[in-house]
Amino acid sequence: MRHLTTLSTLALALAASALAADTAPSIPKRPEDIAFGPLQFEAPIAAKYRHTLKDGTPVYLAPSHEFPLINLSMTFKGGSNLDPADMVGLAGMTGRMIREGGTATRKPAEMDEAFDFMATQCSASCGDTTSSASMNCLSSNFDESLKLFTDMLRNPGFDAARLETNRGQMLEGMKQRNDDARPIQGREWSALLYGRDHFEARQPTEKGVKAITPEAMKALHARIFHPGNVIIAVSGDFEPKAMLAKLDAAFDGWARGEKQADPVAPTATLKPGVYHVQKDIPQGKVAIGLRSITRDDADYIPYLMLNDILGGGGFTSRIMTQVRSNEGLAYSAGSRLNPKVYYPGEWRAGFESKNPTVALATRIVLEEMQKIRDNPVTDEELETTKKQLIETFPRTFESKPAMLGVFVSDEWTNRPKDYWKTFRDRVNAVTKDDLQRVARKYLAPDQVAILVVGDWKTIAPGDLNGRAKMADFFGGKVTHLPLRDPMTMEPIPGSDRVESAPTPTASKPGTPPAKG
Repeated sequence: MRHLTTLSTLALALAASALAADTAPSIPKRPEDIAFGPLQFEAPIAAKYRHTLKDGTPVYLAPSHEFPLINLSMTFKGGSNLDPADMVGLAGMTGRMIREGGTATRKPAEMDEAFDFMATQCSASCGDTTSSASMNCLSSNFDESLKLFTDMLRNPGFDAARLETNRGQMLEGMKQRNDDARPIQGREWSALLYGRDHFEARQPTEKGVKAITPEAMKALHARIFHPGNVIIAVSGDFEPKAMLAKLDAAFDGWARGEKQADPVAPTATLKPGVYHVQKDIPQGKVAIGLRSITRDDADYIPYLMLNDILGGGGFTSRIMTQVRSNEGLAYSAGSRLNPKVYYPGEWRAGFESKNPTVALATRIVLEEMQKIRDNPVTDEELETTKKQLIETFPRTFESKPAMLGVFVSDEWTNRPKDYWKTFRDRVNAVTKDDLQRVARKYLAPDQVAILVVGDWKTIAPGDLNGRAKMADFFGGKVTHLPLRDPMTMEPIPGSDRVESAPTPTASKPGTPPAKG
C-alpha cells in the first residue's frame, strides 16, 4: 500500500511539473533576447529620515532589524583646510589621535581594550574639508559603547607617547614620497591646479610634523568636534524615539561652538603647457587636464556623460579604446571629472606608457578631445551612457548607511532638495547637441596642462616610427619641475636640469608601430 501511495504522489508531482512547464514563459535562446521591464525605483526622501536633538543637532535615522548591529557616524565640517601653513598634517594627526590617544580619564591601552572587549569598531579621521567619527557595535552593548565613544570625542587625551609613535610613523612614510611616480605626480598636479600654497596642494614637512603638539591638536579639536558643527547618522537595530533620547543624553552639556566656514577657494590659475619631473623609470606617468566646474553647475550632468564617453566609461570609452585596445600603448587609460563643491574642480585624463610611446599616447588623447568637440557623439554612445547612469542609480542608496551618507553630504553642501528626484529625468533629457556644446566649452586641447613624470631623454624623442614626439606639443616648450626633497618639500638642487634627448633611430619600412 505504501508503494502505491508513493507512486501516486510521484505521478501527481510529475503532472504538476508538466503543467508548470506548459504555463511557464519560454526561455530565450540567446541572452540578448531576454526582455527586461522598466526599472522601478524611487529615490528616498531625506526629510523622512531627518530629526533633530533638543540642542538642534540634525540626526538622520534609518532603523533596520535584520541584524543586531548599530552603525553610528558623525560628520563634522572642516579638516586639513584648517591646518596652519607651518603645521600641515595637524588635522590628519588630530583625527588619528582622537581615536588612538585615550581620553582625559582613560589611557590609550584601556580604551583599546574596552572597545575590543565589546567587539566595537571605532574610528576618527580628518579629511580635506570634513572630519568624521564612526562606531559600529552590537545593539546589546550600544549604551556602553556610546558612552565610551562620546567620551573619546568630547575629552580626547592626546597621549604624548602615542603621539610620538604616530609622529615617527608619519615621518618614516614621508621618506618614501619620491620612491614612486604616483605621489610625485599627485603633489605636482595639485600644485599646478590650485597653487602650491592652497590646502589642496600643501604637503607635510618634517619641520611641520615635529611642531605638532597636544596643545595644537586640542585647539583644532575644539574648532571642529562639537555639536554646533556636526550631523549625525544612525542605522541598524534600534527604535527611533529611544535612539534620540540616548543621543540627547550623550550630547547633554557638550558646548555648541560655531559652524566652520566654507573652504577658501584657490586663487591660482592653471597655465597650459608641458611640465616634466625627472625620474629614471621605464614608463612615463602622464596627466593631461584642466580646471572644470563646480558640482552644482547646470552643465554637470552633460559634462559627466561626456566624460563617460570620452574616458570615464572603462572599455567602452574612446580613450581606452584608442590608447589601449587599438594601439596597445598602455594597460589602462581613461579620464575622470572631479568637480568641487565650493570652487571649480578638474577634468583629467591619464595613463602610463613605455617612455618612447608617451608622446604618441598623449597625441591620441588630445586627438580624441578634438574629435568629441568637432563631431556629435553617436546614438549608441549617448544611449550607453544614459543607461549606465540611470540603471546604476539605485546603487547610490544600496544600503541604509550609504543612503544616510548621501543625506548628510547633501545637507552639509546645500544640494537642491529635489536633486535625486529629478536626476534621471535630467539625464534622459540630455541630447547630442548638449554634449557637443559642453565639449566645446570645457575641453580645449590647446588649454590643457600635460604633466609627465619619467625619464625625459627617452620620452622626448617619441616612438621609433616618428608618429609623435614631445616637441609636437606647445611649440616644443617644456617646463622642467624640480624633484622635491621628501622631508622639506624644497627643490633638490639641479633636479630640474635634464639631459638633452637623443634623436630616435628610424625604423625600417614596414615595421609596425611600437606598442607598450
